Amino acid sequence: MPDNNRVFIFDTTLRDGEQSPGATMTREEKIRMARQLETLGVDVIEAGFPAASVGDFESVAAIAQTVTKPVVAALCRALPADIDRGYEAIKSAKRKRIHTFLATSPLHMEHKLGKTPDQVLQMAVAAVKHAVSKGDAEVQFSAEDASRSERDFLAKVCTEVIAAGATIINIPDTVGYAQPGEFADLIRFLLTTVPGADKVTFAVHCHNDLGLGVANTLAALEAGARQAEVTLSGIGERAGNASLEQVVMALNTRPNYYHLDTGIVTEEIFPSCRRLSGIIGQPIPPYAPVIGRNAFAHESGIHQHGVLKDRRTYEIMTAESIGRKGAVVVLGKHSGRHALDAKVKELNYTLNDDELKIVFDAVKDLADRKQNILDEDIEALILEKVLRRPDHFALRHISVHCGNVELAPMAVVQMLVDGKEVRRYASGSGPVDASFNAVCDAVGRKPELEEFHINAITGGTDAQGEVTVRVREGAATSVGRGVHDDVIMASTLAFINALNRLAKKE
Repeated sequence: MPDNNRVFIFDTTLRDGEQSPGATMTREEKIRMARQLETLGVDVIEAGFPAASVGDFESVAAIAQTVTKPVVAALCRALPADIDRGYEAIKSAKRKRIHTFLATSPLHMEHKLGKTPDQVLQMAVAAVKHAVSKGDAEVQFSAEDASRSERDFLAKVCTEVIAAGATIINIPDTVGYAQPGEFADLIRFLLTTVPGADKVTFAVHCHNDLGLGVANTLAALEAGARQAEVTLSGIGERAGNASLEQVVMALNTRPNYYHLDTGIVTEEIFPSCRRLSGIIGQPIPPYAPVIGRNAFAHESGIHQHGVLKDRRTYEIMTAESIGRKGAVVVLGKHSGRHALDAKVKELNYTLNDDELKIVFDAVKDLADRKQNILDEDIEALILEKVLRRPDHFALRHISVHCGNVELAPMAVVQMLVDGKEVRRYASGSGPVDASFNAVCDAVGRKPELEEFHINAITGGTDAQGEVTVRVREGAATSVGRGVHDDVIMASTLAFINALNRLAKKE
């Protein structure tokens, strides 16, 4: 058994996190995130739900072949076919885990499963035994909706699955219903009631529906749980999951209170969250704890005076401790490829010579229009110019006319549509609307625009704009992202990116 002061970080960004609206990732994007999670130092990567789809199976299998240090976990329902499929996906992993789950609350057993408690108990035991029979994979069992389960029945299920061979027992607060005190009491009850509890690791998976995901996780760890299931930036179903960065930095900042530690490289926290933000096209909220841009900003005169005297007066951690550095200009129009290569490696990206040249040319082009080239600019260019998959639709040129005149805003676009040059023009209520209309005419599609967000990546009037859109066409939805120092261009690129994702789904 490990040191009892060690908390294992089980990251489910690629599984539970990816299930949240707007966070869908391609296989290539999942592999990039898995590599970053390995650099971050997570103990377990829940790579996906292999039985859900062929795409999910292939992504999990690719991650299993990519990372070597973390355990790679596959989520499986308590069904033999699911467990077989899950094991097949992770069998090439150096360290692997089958994570099987079954609901144990009266509400779920009656209305979702349509089964009696005895039937659920039998299913749970059979699933664990089947997973254990694979021979070389750790087995984790999750009692879904544990926080609303009857305690005695939950303890009985835990007892039986431990006897069947499960070595990690997860107690989820599936709908974010629990309160910190009662959740900690539930963990203490199980640890003192369940035979063999001292021989296994108890885990918690807390959702954030009442804003208590992190509080419940920390309360459970203080009570004796030793695995925290978390996601970067707290993404996940509904209101999300307990946030990795908040849980880890709470333990890191208050060591004399919790007396617990993790294997997380805290300096990789902000780069990891920033990379996730770039991949899913959702900006980090400015007031997000630990990682938001205001987390280390001070406007109050009293606060500023205190921070200037000693940063500890109003900062309980340093920006450097989470890998956040001040804006330092290191690249410009006179910089060479060696400087760019060094910066790319510093940002934890690996590019070949051809890809580096693409980014280098883009940096030179941007330097002609933007005075300061920052880390965020470089990363945005890498994501935009290199790491996108081949597209059905590509923008070649755009020209937009607008102003406070009676003439309606107009846009002309020249595009490549499945390899053919297409030129269209259209009007609209504004320059973005006109641009979108022209693109729709060019590609022959007219999806509904459900969401439109614009965010400045860096400061200044010459900052690159990052635009995220969500479109719907029938039952299919897609999120697109575009980056450019011209917001009309960024908007058009985001819209085309969303159309490409729709086409690829088909």
